[in-house]
Amino acid sequence: MTSCRLCGSARLESVVDLGATPPCELFLTAERLDLPEPTYPLHLRVCTECRLAQIPPLITPEDTFTEYAYFSSYSTSWVEHAREFVRARDLAQDAFVVEVASNDGYLLQHVVGRGIRCLGIEPSANVGQAAREKGVPTLTAFLTPETGAAVRAEHGPADLVVANNVYAHIPDIVGFTRGLRALVADDGLVSVEVQHLLTLMELNQYDTIYHEHFQYYTVASAQRALASGGLTLVDVELLPTHGGSIRLWARPSGEPGPRVADVLAREKAAGLHELSGYTDFAARVARVRRDLLRFLVDAADQGRTVVGYGAPGKGNTLLNHCGIRPDLLAYTVDRNPYKHGRFTPGTRIPILPPERIAEDRPDYVLVLPWNLREEIVEQLSYVREWGGRLVFPIPSLEVVP
Repeated sequence: MTSCRLCGSARLESVVDLGATPPCELFLTAERLDLPEPTYPLHLRVCTECRLAQIPPLITPEDTFTEYAYFSSYSTSWVEHAREFVRARDLAQDAFVVEVASNDGYLLQHVVGRGIRCLGIEPSANVGQAAREKGVPTLTAFLTPETGAAVRAEHGPADLVVANNVYAHIPDIVGFTRGLRALVADDGLVSVEVQHLLTLMELNQYDTIYHEHFQYYTVASAQRALASGGLTLVDVELLPTHGGSIRLWARPSGEPGPRVADVLAREKAAGLHELSGYTDFAARVARVRRDLLRFLVDAADQGRTVVGYGAPGKGNTLLNHCGIRPDLLAYTVDRNPYKHGRFTPGTRIPILPPERIAEDRPDYVLVLPWNLREEIVEQLSYVREWGGRLVFPIPSLEVVP
């Protein structure tokens, strides 16, 4: 990486170097196990000028999102989060709602249910088809300024534009933001949800660093990014989703509200508006790795069985960085049938249906999507029946009775 993708500065400082890993959603079929896998450096740096944290754009969105393994609706808590978001919006019956990166219709299905006109813009054909099967109108496309203008010309300006968990996934921040501006009415609102760099740093959530996530936002850097495309940050909400997220509310014009100043003050106190907040992160990441490996090696030496729960993208960063193979983690399970019979990229750990846990009764279950802790603890409550225990690796190793 030679320059910041937001401000163009060449002054980038290392935050943590996680080595080289395969793209986290390229799950392997059995036929591909003997073929080479591409790997790419995973090195987080922060711009000393605008403070945007970023990794090199070594893969393109087209590499990842043409066919995608992640279906949002397999997380019941995330679907409920979307339902509550739609329920809380004061939308007129003649409103028009657009969601960018609308996935399988997890959110817009609730808009359809209210009889409000909407459109999803989703680049992945397979998950977009799942949305259409739910009755959610979906355009298969990446958002660009041209796409935004074409949608506006055909459907009219949007009263509300939603962009959940996509603002980190696009290397062309300015072009994408201009696309959001093209979609939204002059008096409309844009809602952007993205993981908060503050909680990522404070809670050692380094496994959310992967090649799909090109950048990692504080409110300060997000404010600059939105302004680059003609949008003004007017409000911010702190959310518990994905281990700690921010919901950014933006308009084509306006002034930042008091909550923006409050969160900016928290970030500044944590040192994230300077370089001081980033200096010890690599050492804390190394501690997470050592503790998890020590636990897994000790369990293997004691003849204890350990399996995984979930096959999220973040899990593949963790598995590859720690060098975990099937000798330490026999398999993992996932609710998404798309992943069954496949193998995790790089580490080649088999992915099986969730029912396998009850059949095998392992001693420990390593929870990889730790951000869904409450939901997963409930789903795996039956593990206690044979004395099994859940293991959470982030923010620090925790074995739950």
